[in-house]
Amino acid sequence: PDHPHHLVAIRDPSESYSAADFAADAQRVVADITARGKVPLLVGGTMLYFRAFLEGLAEMPPGDPAVRAAIAELAARKGWPHVHGLLAEVDPLAAQRIHPNHSQRLSRALEVYRVSGVPLSEWHAGGAPGAAGERYAVRQLAIAPAQRAVLHRRIADRFAAMLEAGLLAEVAELYARGDLHPGLPAVRAVGYRQLWQHLAGECTLDEAVARALAATRQLAKRQFTWLRKWRDLAWLYTDGDGNVVQTQGIQGGEALRGQSPHVYACHHLFGQPL
Repeated sequence: PDHPHHLVAIRDPSESYSAADFAADAQRVVADITARGKVPLLVGGTMLYFRAFLEGLAEMPPGDPAVRAAIAELAARKGWPHVHGLLAEVDPLAAQRIHPNHSQRLSRALEVYRVSGVPLSEWHAGGAPGAAGERYAVRQLAIAPAQRAVLHRRIADRFAAMLEAGLLAEVAELYARGDLHPGLPAVRAVGYRQLWQHLAGECTLDEAVARALAATRQLAKRQFTWLRKWRDLAWLYTDGDGNVVQTQGIQGGEALRGQSPHVYACHHLFGQPL
């Protein structure tokens, strides 16, 4: 059956959309759904956004496009590991948590310091009120293939299906607009970034597909790293046909039940469709 989806196509690709923006929008939508007696289901794989929704984020200084552009220009000249080194000088805690190649998080962390003079780690230490985990009974599930080979095959099948559905034409339409550039978060998204490189003449389509698959596998690896440390998480492991073959953290279905109002948060690592 078809289910209503929320927070889809709500921003233009030229606009930024932060974890704090998502947390506020998700809180609004979840409140509306629960008020109608329904149970919201959050499905995705961006762990920082899930954490922002569940635990809240400290109030942050507004973004500064000029500062962000200067950081992007610096990274283009000297590379993101150089930017990581600059961040380590002013905010070693944040630098320790952010991989040297994670451009978006690096840019934001250094931007926060340059705009406010206060390290990102200190902003986060302040905490934030109104976290969803304090307002709702949240039941969290992670759905993942039990075998790495199955995961990689599903990643390849998923990207092939996206291309068949018109992903290249979609990126080409954005590329032709002329007001977008590779430094934007929307363009840096896995899959979009590699096809953008193809359209810019930097690689063939086959090379772009290979790059996209490699980047997606790395993304899945980072997701697993996040989730291995996640609290109150029940795991459902599936086989090549999508059948659940192993569970962890689920006893008699208790992880799937909760008193209203409650929310299901599903971390879906390229498994079979829900």
